[in-house]
Amino acid sequence: MSIQWKGVMPAVTTKFTNDDTLDLQMFEVNIKAQLEAGVDGIILGGTLGEASTLSDEEKRLLVKEAVRIVNGAVPVVMNIAEQTTKGAIEAAKKAKEDGASALMMLPPMRYKADARETVEFFKQTANSTDLPIMVYNNPVDYGIEVTLDMFEELLSSCPNIQAVKESTRDISNVTRIKNRFGNRLAILSGVDTLALESLVLGADGWVAGLVCAFPAETVAIYQLIKAGQYNEAVAIYRWFLPLLELDINAKLVQNIKLAEVATGIGTENVRAPRLPLIGEERKQVLEIIENGVKNRPTLPDYKSLELAI
Repeated sequence: MSIQWKGVMPAVTTKFTNDDTLDLQMFEVNIKAQLEAGVDGIILGGTLGEASTLSDEEKRLLVKEAVRIVNGAVPVVMNIAEQTTKGAIEAAKKAKEDGASALMMLPPMRYKADARETVEFFKQTANSTDLPIMVYNNPVDYGIEVTLDMFEELLSSCPNIQAVKESTRDISNVTRIKNRFGNRLAILSGVDTLALESLVLGADGWVAGLVCAFPAETVAIYQLIKAGQYNEAVAIYRWFLPLLELDINAKLVQNIKLAEVATGIGTENVRAPRLPLIGEERKQVLEIIENGVKNRPTLPDYKSLELAI
């Protein structure tokens, strides 16, 4: 199915059983909760999805299962995080075969490619597929920035590069992108704690993390902002912020999986070398989650809002 790069797209966690196999039952529970809340797409195999720990067979199974579960309701986006251009091209091919509607792509992993190498990596992969692509631009965590000049080159030669997951932590980048590329490059905020601000400045969507545990609240914020009801959105956002800050942490996977447990749509099983939180660290995270659940706001009928922007 086609994709519109807007709205809320959860970067879903990968669910594991106690025996360290894919927990497809809980995976389905969570995906259905996302759909019920009104998300606009499902993104698999990202940082939250523990992509680096997944086998090729597991990634393919997740795509196929997600496509089955959504049943055409929203597009399924597969993340590509590969060390080689050859590997990225092969991953794109398999994603399409398995039913993905689009791709999210990181720059080359492990090797810190320069600007020329990074652009060529994206070009060769994009030109090998007709799937739409969102570039994941996160120099803070992955060490390579895709600059506006690099995007200029990519957009001129790769029509299927259509969006950016903006995770530079520089909020003014939203305006820079809009000023330079207009509507040619859709912008989806990739940092939970900057999402509201990014949307107000004109970002088209939100690739979200805490949505994994709190889907309705996340979609409500997006819908309210796009309907021009900023005060109502800010009220929810202020409640949400301590939880959103769990996403900008080295243990974001463990944090968010604990939150999923609290809201009944996940387990805290992670794949080694990750380990579940313990001790004081666990206590502090649970206090934040428990306080958030206790004070969970009453949401307006956000699905009925008329979006203005």
